[in-house]
Amino acid sequence: MSKEAANTALDASRTDASQAPADAGDAGYSKDLKARHVNMIAIGGAIGTGLFLGAGGRLHSAGPALAVAYLVCGVFAYLVVRALGEMVVYRPSSGSFVSYAREFLGEKGAYVAGWMYFLNWSMTGIADITAIALYTQYWSAFTTIPQWVLALIALAVVLGVNLISVKYFGEMEFWFAIIKVATLVAFLFVGIFLIATQHPIDGQTPGLSMITDHGGFMPSGTMSVILVMQGVVFAYAALELVGVAAGETADPQKVVPRAVNSIMWRVGLFYCGSVVLLALLLPSSVYSSDESPFVTLFSKLGVGGIGDIMNLVVLTAAMSSLNSGLYSTGRILRSMAMSGSAPKFTARMNRSQVPYGGILLTAGVGVLGVGLNYLLPHDAFEIVIEVSSIGIIGTWVMIMVAHLAFVRRAKQGLIKRPSFRLPWSPVTEIVTIVFLLLVLGLMWNDPDTGRKTLMLIPVIVVLLVAGWFAARRRIRREATQELTKLTDGE
Repeated sequence: MSKEAANTALDASRTDASQAPADAGDAGYSKDLKARHVNMIAIGGAIGTGLFLGAGGRLHSAGPALAVAYLVCGVFAYLVVRALGEMVVYRPSSGSFVSYAREFLGEKGAYVAGWMYFLNWSMTGIADITAIALYTQYWSAFTTIPQWVLALIALAVVLGVNLISVKYFGEMEFWFAIIKVATLVAFLFVGIFLIATQHPIDGQTPGLSMITDHGGFMPSGTMSVILVMQGVVFAYAALELVGVAAGETADPQKVVPRAVNSIMWRVGLFYCGSVVLLALLLPSSVYSSDESPFVTLFSKLGVGGIGDIMNLVVLTAAMSSLNSGLYSTGRILRSMAMSGSAPKFTARMNRSQVPYGGILLTAGVGVLGVGLNYLLPHDAFEIVIEVSSIGIIGTWVMIMVAHLAFVRRAKQGLIKRPSFRLPWSPVTEIVTIVFLLLVLGLMWNDPDTGRKTLMLIPVIVVLLVAGWFAARRRIRREATQELTKLTDGE
């Protein structure tokens, strides 16, 4: 059967989404995520390890100008999620952008989008367990325990929780997000109070002098700000999670637009606001990649227990990010497995309607991350962040390419765009894609890690091509079976 006939059959099957899922990978899920879960998952996705741990080293390298980097990358991250949100409103799917890439770009597009996303989250998972181990070693009781052991324990605990049910996942993410938001709000109030009262911190008076007397807005020059861009993009890597969660909520058409529209003010308030305050409270050179900047600040305030409380909060943030990564890759891999482009076992679900096969595959890569923590405990976090940046940039580019095809299909009169739309298409998609590719290319200016990371791209391409040729027969077979079901009216 031709590709055009296949698309016609698929379109015809969508007469009643409540009776037959538009994507085979959407079948079997519960609808246990409520509006409050999805809203807080979106907030939690915007506040994670990239801010709580990654901001320390980036403040040290880029200085206060890091706030501008967060703002610029945040705008483009919002545009990506807005494009994804439009497609979610058009047709909610647990396969999210993989499902949309399959519909508008074909199976090759879905294959690339899915495996790039897996690369991102498998590497992010390693970053998360590394962060958890570093946070835990903040307390003297754990300093004697090897970093890799703590990373392994963290992975085992979060894996166990993730396999229970989506309801428990949503509830856990809800409270994790509440803790993160409450902490940042409290920090913003405390920071403003310290500046307003000129309360000394570590023997220095907070204010603009923390910037002007310590090298200015860009103490290490413009290039240092540009070089941190890929790490800043990583900080927003979980925003697209709201699109995956939409497939397991009862009313995504109402929930998703509200969640997406609130992203921009979160970026401005939590990321940019926090970085500006951190720069006004202490010299940027004081912060480091070895410790959360919030822990650094509160520890230097000299108030007993504050540093411990903040460390516990950022530990929670890292656990939340790891939990979200296992959740999302489980759903994405199942969508791919149902079409033949991922291993068959990743399509398996347990009695609680959790796709445990894909979750276990991601956790398996996390075990390799435990080995990385054993071999390179001081460099593990930065190494995997660099590699994950390739994955998230690749995923976001595929989302925008899929949206371009989606809009083109709408202009042809084949589908109808919802009222919730990405503005200024197709200019928005093209500008965003160019920006993302520029961020990727700028990594070449970092000879220590960025350049080495870019050298992995040919390796990734070879693996993708080899994987496609290995899976294409299975993909054709699954497509033929699905079309047979559709044409037979099953």
